[in-house]
Amino acid sequence: MTKKTHDRNADAVNHSYGLKHASLSPLETLGQSIANIAPTATPTVVIPLVYAVSGGGTWLAYLIATISILLVSSSINQFARRSASPGSFYSYTVEGLGSFWGAITGWALLIAYIGCASAVTTGFSNYANVLLGHLVAGAKIPAVIFIAISVIVAWYVAYKDIKLSARLMLGLEFASVSLILVLVGVTIFNYGFRLDWAQLLLKNTTPDALKGGLVLAIFSFVGFESAATLGSEAKNPLSSIPRAIIRSAIIVGAIFVFSSYAQVIGFQGFTETLDKSTAPLNVLADRAGLSSLGLLIDIGAIVSFFACTLASINAAARILFLMSRHGIFHSLAGNAHQANETPHTAVTIASVIAFFPAAILSIIGVGDFDIYGWVGTVATLGFIVTYIIISIAAPLYLKRRGELKVQNLVISALSVFVLGLAILGNLYPVPPAPYNYLPYLFFALLLGGVAWIAIIHNFHPNVVDEIHRETSANSSRYSAEPQAGA
Repeated sequence: MTKKTHDRNADAVNHSYGLKHASLSPLETLGQSIANIAPTATPTVVIPLVYAVSGGGTWLAYLIATISILLVSSSINQFARRSASPGSFYSYTVEGLGSFWGAITGWALLIAYIGCASAVTTGFSNYANVLLGHLVAGAKIPAVIFIAISVIVAWYVAYKDIKLSARLMLGLEFASVSLILVLVGVTIFNYGFRLDWAQLLLKNTTPDALKGGLVLAIFSFVGFESAATLGSEAKNPLSSIPRAIIRSAIIVGAIFVFSSYAQVIGFQGFTETLDKSTAPLNVLADRAGLSSLGLLIDIGAIVSFFACTLASINAAARILFLMSRHGIFHSLAGNAHQANETPHTAVTIASVIAFFPAAILSIIGVGDFDIYGWVGTVATLGFIVTYIIISIAAPLYLKRRGELKVQNLVISALSVFVLGLAILGNLYPVPPAPYNYLPYLFFALLLGGVAWIAIIHNFHPNVVDEIHRETSANSSRYSAEPQAGA
């Protein structure tokens, strides 16, 4: 090996922070984002909730949400095409708004990813018990047992190997989504070769109903950006990560629009309405004469919720890992496993924290879907806040580089407007209890992090210097490389 090659390899190891350098293919990188969205969860759980608010306009709520997410992805990719690290939005915001706002963004993302991991364990629990009930009539295991199983297995996979995580997530989601697409196709085929004009002409909805449904529809997409946490582990990150972010939004958005359209069609003419169904895809499978497919979809839902738990823990761990290396949290969480090349301590911390909200609520008797809604709402607010911050940071970052264009300002403004509506939808009209308290719980958690970050910035200037030094070095590392299309 020549000295130049040795130096280049050593430099790659240093920039990977001890994580597995350039090991994930573009398809595996895409799998992280798609798994974090959990596309099977939306048709099985969220679409009925959106229908309860938006009625026949559910498909449009998802179309608007898809467009909104694509606007946000444009802002994200202004950074993702130019730099890469495990820090995701944390690192990006440092480059656009400075270390203080970067740390706040990282804290909000930790709330979001860990909250998401906790919420979806209850989806795993619900469908595990549904499947168990099919196999053994009347059988049911306490939800906390399934919650623990979901977190423990996800922790083990995340602890061991990022390639194993990525391949497992991608395979599980591909299988479960394929089953749903088959059912969607059969439902539309049975409806006949005609359009449902009542839906398409929005006869059973209102603008206010669409706004309310938009909040939940955006919830279906959260985590689409999580491929950005693989900046050290993805091959050709300046191209594979932006493409994963865009493609995950487009692919999953199309699935959501067509699934919602088909589910509304499938429940027409029946006493049970879509919003009252606890297992809508099973109902559609039975009515299509495909009961066995319904059983497979239950299995698909279980593995999809597990894949989302795994993806969320992976993403949270990498942000916690980098923030700890910078001195914002204890340095122990910034260690990488020498053999596995994973942020093993951060994975363990994220897994333990994710377990407790769902487990405690389950033990005191709260139902799976209530926990999913409550914890998921807090997590969603974390995602929306980070999306707003990154949308503001992007044009400032481009201006500093001398690359700002009018279209960047327009995209940023539209993103902030739509996301602002989503937050407003959680505050007014005032939702029923306990949802009316959840935004305040989130902002209390956020302010706790802000207070800690303010202390760090005021009393530990060495931490701030390290954040800027590392971010500047990372930006310079990529400045000579060509920008990737998305």
